[in-house]
This record gives sequence, C-alpha cells and structure tokens, in this order.
Amino acid sequence: MIWTLITLSALLLGVLTSPTPSATPATSTREGPCRLHRSGRSADCVGQQLETVPWRQFPSTLEEIDLSYNRLQAVNAGDFNRLPRLRFLQLSFNNVSRIDDQAFKSNTRLEHVNIFNNSLREIPAAALAPLLNLRVLLMSNNLYKHATLADSFSKLVNLQVLSMGGPLVMGLKKGDFQALKNISLQGFAIKCSSNLSYYEPGSLQVIQTKQMGFDMAIDQRPDALPHMLRDLANKTFSNLQFRNLFEFMYYMENEDIFQGLKYIRANRIIFHRGKFNENLLRMFLLNAQEAPIKKLRLQYIDFARSPTFVDNGEGSSITDLKLDELDLWYISNPDVLRFDWRFTWFNKVEKLSFQYVYFNSVPCDAWVEMVGVKTLDTSNNRLHNNFLYNQLCDYRGAMPNLHTFNLSTNELTSLKDLSSLTREFQQLQVVDISNNNLGSAESSRDCVWHQNVTRLIAHHNQFVSKALACLPSTVQYLDLSYCSLDQLNMAYFHEATNLKELLLSGNKIKFIPTKWRSPSVQLLALDGNSFGLISKESFQHMPQLSRLRAGNNPYHCTCELHTFVEDTLSKGKVNLTDWPWNYKCYHPEILLNTQISKYFPGHVACDIRLVIVICVATTTAVVLILVLICYFLDLPWYTKATYQIIRAKYRAHKEKVIGEPDAFTYHAFISYSHSDAEWVRNELMPCLENNRNPYRLCIHERDFMPGRWIIDNIIDNIENSRKVIFILSRHFVNSEWCNYELYFAQQRAMGKTFSDVILVVKEPIDPSSLPSKYCKLKKMLSTKTYLEWPQQSNQQPFFWAQLRSVLGKPSMSPEGANSVKSHTSSTGVSGVAGRPMDDRIAGGPELDKETPRQVVSVAT
Repeated sequence: MIWTLITLSALLLGVLTSPTPSATPATSTREGPCRLHRSGRSADCVGQQLETVPWRQFPSTLEEIDLSYNRLQAVNAGDFNRLPRLRFLQLSFNNVSRIDDQAFKSNTRLEHVNIFNNSLREIPAAALAPLLNLRVLLMSNNLYKHATLADSFSKLVNLQVLSMGGPLVMGLKKGDFQALKNISLQGFAIKCSSNLSYYEPGSLQVIQTKQMGFDMAIDQRPDALPHMLRDLANKTFSNLQFRNLFEFMYYMENEDIFQGLKYIRANRIIFHRGKFNENLLRMFLLNAQEAPIKKLRLQYIDFARSPTFVDNGEGSSITDLKLDELDLWYISNPDVLRFDWRFTWFNKVEKLSFQYVYFNSVPCDAWVEMVGVKTLDTSNNRLHNNFLYNQLCDYRGAMPNLHTFNLSTNELTSLKDLSSLTREFQQLQVVDISNNNLGSAESSRDCVWHQNVTRLIAHHNQFVSKALACLPSTVQYLDLSYCSLDQLNMAYFHEATNLKELLLSGNKIKFIPTKWRSPSVQLLALDGNSFGLISKESFQHMPQLSRLRAGNNPYHCTCELHTFVEDTLSKGKVNLTDWPWNYKCYHPEILLNTQISKYFPGHVACDIRLVIVICVATTTAVVLILVLICYFLDLPWYTKATYQIIRAKYRAHKEKVIGEPDAFTYHAFISYSHSDAEWVRNELMPCLENNRNPYRLCIHERDFMPGRWIIDNIIDNIENSRKVIFILSRHFVNSEWCNYELYFAQQRAMGKTFSDVILVVKEPIDPSSLPSKYCKLKKMLSTKTYLEWPQQSNQQPFFWAQLRSVLGKPSMSPEGANSVKSHTSSTGVSGVAGRPMDDRIAGGPELDKETPRQVVSVAT
C-alpha cells in the first residue's frame, strides 16, 4: 500500500516549499531519456524505465531533477557530482536499495529529497549528512527495520518536513528520535508495521512539530495508543492524523484507549481508513468532549455496529461535543449516523458534513437536535424527496441557526418538497442543490421559500423554463449553469429584483429576449449557449451590469454584433470577462472559427444612417438626372407622340383592308401652321395644282377623312405621300399638330437620310432658337439644303421652279386622277375635314393630352 502524509492535504498543509518540475514550460529540449526545461534548470525523467541515472545528459545548470517511477537500483557517488546547483531531487517509486555515502557531497544546496517507496535497508544518514540546507526529507515506505536516526540528523537545523519508517519497522524506541529534539518541524510522519510489536513510552516525546501523522495499526497492541497520546500531552498540533489505527479487526475491549486525548491540543484530528465500531466511536467521542479539539474528520472508515453494546440511556449519549467542524466522509455504513439514536452528538457542531455516506433518509429527531449547526453538507449521498422531507415530521423551530445547506449530488427531483423543508429554517441564506434531477414542470409548482434565501446554486439539473417560477425570488446569486434551459422565463426575472449575479453558462438558450428586465444584475454569465445574435438592446434594461461572460456561442458575425462589441469595449461600462479568446464566428461559413476581435466589416455596411443618406442621395441624384434628361430631350413629348403612333398603327391594323396600293396617293403632304394657311391656299396650291400636269397635294383642311382620328389621318396621309413639305415659320414651331407631323415624318424617314422631306422656310428662323425637341429639324437645317421663300416678287418664279424640281415630274395613278378631278379650289370649300386651330393662334383650349379631338372646320 502506497502511503505518504505529504499527499494528504489535511495533514501537511503547505509543507512542500520547494518548486516541482511538474509543469512543462512551452520550450523544452530532449537529447536523451530526460526532457530539459527552463533553459536547462529542470529535468523531467519520469517513467522512462531507467536503471541508472543518465548523468551524462545533465547540464551543470540543473536545479531540479525528477527521476520517479523508474527502475533505479542505486545512487552512486558520481551520479550528481557535476550538479552543484541542484536543489530538488525526486527519486520516489524506484527500487533503490543503496545510496553511496558520497552521493550528495557536491550537492550542498539540496533542499528537497524524496526517496519515498524504495528498497533502502538502512537510513542513508552518511549520504544525507552534507545537506545542511535540507528542508524536506521524505524517506518512508522503505525496507529498513529500525527508525533510529543517527546523530548527524541533529545538524539538519533547517529541516521542516520529515516522513520516515516502513512496513518492516516493528516498533519505536525511546532514543529513536533524540537527534530531532532541538529541531522544530512543520510536519512529521512515522510509518510502522501493520503488526506493531512494541512501543517504548517516551519515544515521541522529543518530537516538536505542528502536524503529526501515524501510519501504524495497533490491532495487536491497542495499549500502545495511550502511551503515544501521553507522549504528545501538552503539545499543540494543527493536524493530528491516525491512519489504519485498526487495520484488520474491530476493537472489542472495554479499556478506554483514548483517555489521554484530553491533554492534547489539536485543531483537527483525522482518522483515515481503518475499522471503527459503535463502541470505539463512542469511546473516542466521550473523550473528545473534554479535549480542546475544534475539528474532527472520519474518512474512508469501515464502520460496523457493536452487537454487544448496550445503550443504557442518557449516560451513554454524547451531549457536550463542541466542534467547529465534523466531517464524516466515505463511511462504509450509513448506520454511523444512528449509532446514537438521540443524535445529541450533533447538537453543538457548527459545520456538519456527511459526504459519500450514501444514506437516503433523515429521521425526524435529527432535525430537532441540530440546533447549533450553521452549515449542513449532505452532498454526494442518495437522498430522495420523500425521505428528505417527511410530512409526518414537525419542522417548526428546527435548525434555527442553519445558514448554508448543501444538498448537491443527490437524487432530488421536487423543488416543491425542498421549499417545504427549508421554509422553516429561519436563518437559511445559501442553498446548494446542484447535480440533482430538479427542474421538471410537474414537480415545480406551488413553491414557498423562506424570504431569507439569497444564494441558490442549482447548476447541472434539468430545468424547463416554467420551473424557474418555483425558485426563490429573493436570491442575489443564482447559478443555473448546465441545466438544459432552452429559453428563459421573463416573469421570474421581473420578480427577482434583488438578483445581482446570474450564471447561465452551458445551457441551450437560443436567443436573448430584448425585454429582459433585471435592474440589479451586476454579473451575467451566458457562455456556452446556442444563441448567435446579441446587440446593445439585449441588455438595455440591466443598468447595473458590469461583468458579462458570453463566449463560446455560435455567433453570426454581422454588423449588429460588431456594433455591440465596439460599443461595449469603447464605453468600458461592461467588462467582457472572457474576451477575446472565447468569441468566434460560426456564421457565415467563410468566417467559421474566426475570432470576432478580428472581424472588421466595412463602415458603410454597418452604419445604417450612412447607408440611408447614401441611398437617398443616390436616388435623388438619379431622379434629378432623369428629370433633366427628360426636360432637355423632351422625352415626355416623344413618349406621347410614340404612343399616338402605336395607337394609330393598332387602329390602322384593325381597319386595314388586305393588300396595299403599289403607288403613292399624293405627290406631297403639306404640313403648315393654321396661321400660314392663307399663303398655302393662295400661293403654294395654285402654283402646284393648277398646271397641265398638276401635283396632287394633301392638306388637312381638304383631304383628311371626316370621322377618323386626327392622328390616324396624319399618319396615313404622310405614309401615302411621296414627299412631305414643311412650311417653316415661327407659327409652325409653336403649333402642337405641326410638331406631331414633323415627328411622324421623321419616323417615316428614319434610315432614308430624309430625302423625302422638303423644308420650305417661309420666314427666317434661327436654328439655335428652336426647342430641344426639334433636334432632327436643327440637324436638317444645318446639313440639308432647304428652300427659302423670297419676299421679292421677281425671285418667286425661280423658287417655284426649284420646288417642282425637288418634287420631281408628277405621275398620276388612276385613283389619284379621279381624286384630282374631285378637288375643289382652295377657296370656298365648306364641310371638309379639318383639325383644330392652333391654340396659340386661335386662343382655344389646350390640346387634349390623352386623345386628340376630331373637329370639322370651314375653310375661308
């Protein structure tokens, strides 16, 4: 059995003062079986199956060597003589049977030597003699038969911790530890054989230490214990431990072997392992009542009832056991709690702990007797709801001083039963119910808690959101970590107005409610959940929040998250305690596992105000540009005209007779303003129509078919005319219908270089003064030869000759000839189709913008 008191923290607290090489630094080298750390100052050779010390690999700078768990058989004189700086040497768990007398002559700086669990047959006094700086010496569990220390140990004045002995040490003699009489130790441990043969009174009397440990079984010599206690009388110990006091059998005798306990001042007494029966435990507790003991711990004890013990009433009860702490840990039999059915031994204990005793019920009398208990720890047992809270018990006035109640790691399922139990505990403030099966909706109704509960620890349960309503609303600290919560009950947090610290780590919370009102919360832990979105609005109703832990969540790296992080870090009001290591992107996939601290979206993409300004400005600019383009290019007018063409084409298609004439009906279509009609009738028409070979002209006053749409008449007659003659004047430019006729002629002449268009300028016109919609007319006036009507009469015959030349030789289709015969003169014609007078000339209403009107006018 491996045993060392140094590993028991209850026995030797803080006795290992030298550093250990257990932590492996980031930089290390390895050129042999050992790994070197700290720039050659530490060597780790653990578990390398070494049979000899690899001294050739060791640099002279070494200060620490760990050679434990190998197969070393000896320590030779030359193994460490090249290491003058060596301070820490670990040789435990080897098979060392010999240490050379000169092994450490060059290592005078050694402070810590561990040769625990080897095969030494003698205490290596000669080898240890030069180590005047030695502070810790662990040499127990070896094979030497006697525990006698040589006189050379008296020179180790700096020694603080000493453990010695082994399974072959059959007993202790009075002179074994004389060398230590002038040395004040921090810790001393002695191991003897399981079959202790002798103990000489006074053997331990010279030991001066704060912590004392015995690993010896007194099964065969129980009378040795009173002598040992007598040797320790009037001494003060912070810890006094007995390991395996009775290893193989229970103590069945009646002699009080603990009678010397009342003369020892021990802050804590520990019984580690061994067998205890009802009789031995009662014997110890009766003596402990009179001893200045503050803390008692029984751990890993094999407890059994005493079949021969007879409870003779009040005289056998433990009624005056005053302890600050009573720990019962890992007891094999839950009956240890019932060896005294009156439970009076709990009466004056302040901190009572039952761990791993595996009891599942608490008798009614026990609650009443624990009047002095301030802290009750019943964790790691098998408590059930109906066994813990017995409705037949009267809990009124029970546990009046209980402040902290630990029920963690049991088998509790009902919050209602738990609240019913604790509502009578007037001073209860802290409740630990972690690692149970609490939180179901069915068992979490109608809870009534005492109003003093301020701290509730409930991590590692199975809570549903409705069960939160069954928690005490007076808490200031609430731990619901790892409770499988997928959403939060906002109604509870509205009531828990005193809540300051809330831990919700490791749940399955999918979103953070924006209406979460917790005005007093200062610390909030939300790490390890399932939400991916978080924003400034998430915690806007938590004005006192100063610490937030929200890492390890599947974050969507968006502008909203970036804004939250930037705002939180810049203001400094809320401290992200786990920033930046635990904050990583989960979405989008391209940013998977990217630290959020390295996520920098564009400023334009994240500033919604800037985006709105840019969008509005861009839209306004585009609209303005389109308006300007429409204004300068007269797009509305062109659109209207195109629409009229399409409508006319559609109407013509419906009315069109199958087959089209091969020849033009008219030689020329005359487009003119109503203000120029007199010139057309008196000058133009007589000169072209009153000839031997007359030209057939189309004018609206005479040739438009009555009853048809004006637009249809214009388009059909322009398409049925070989030429189109425009009589240009200032009135023409201002005429709406002339604009249509010019546009339709342009559309017909598209792709024909305008060869069928004849411009006659009746009066001088500056092309630059024309509106922008006359861009084609401007181009024709600047690039095409036009005819200009002369004001002098002697020049007019030449004008007519030019016009006839441009019109070409007239040729007549039969239909055209008949039509000519039916023509009337340009004067005196009545009842013919016409178009409305130009508004600018006649002063009539504006042109209908949707459909042109059909009117009949009388020519004068």
